[in-house]
Amino acid sequence: MSSTGDDAAVGGRCAVHMPRTARTVTDFPRVGRFPAVQAGQPAIERLAPTSDLLGFRGPTACAAAGITYRQLDYWARTGLLEPSVRTAYPSTSQRLYSFRDILLLKIVKRLLDAGVSLQNIRVAVAHLQAADQADLAGMTLMCDGATVYECTTPQQVVDLLKGGQGVFGIAVGAVWQELELTLGRLHAERTDTGETLVGHDPADELAQRRNRAV
Repeated sequence: MSSTGDDAAVGGRCAVHMPRTARTVTDFPRVGRFPAVQAGQPAIERLAPTSDLLGFRGPTACAAAGITYRQLDYWARTGLLEPSVRTAYPSTSQRLYSFRDILLLKIVKRLLDAGVSLQNIRVAVAHLQAADQADLAGMTLMCDGATVYECTTPQQVVDLLKGGQGVFGIAVGAVWQELELTLGRLHAERTDTGETLVGHDPADELAQRRNRAV
């Protein structure tokens, strides 16, 4: 059974350190473009998974973040990480998550797997939600199992490792790139029109070509 994080051991007080040095922001190539119209219709534009015009439903968020729907539902109900595009209220609506929401879901999953307490994860999530989205791409999170440190330069990572504080690290930019590739293959929903957009999976297209050639 997958843990929702509520049974994690409570560790020491989480300190998400904010270095005073200038942040290094890396511009990553945008991959995985969504068609802006239904399948079968001519595509008039293509949107990146990071676009504010795109939202992702719960099952898609789970698949992309590598979590169960039970975890997703628990974290939303307890306020750990609620969808920023659309909540489940009123009861007739479905949750809709942004790219940034799912990025944080993946990070929460990794911190939870590393044994970080839910209490400390909440502090880290609040800090990441307050950060500019552009800054997230150049950020590395280091964790010793209790404390989460924010590093924005390679030297800060080295300093933590020398001090024996950093046990493992999460390169947020690498998670970002991985998530763009994943969401580019999954369905999305336009936030302005509500239409469902079909993701593009190159592997599926290759398989279809091979089947036609047989």
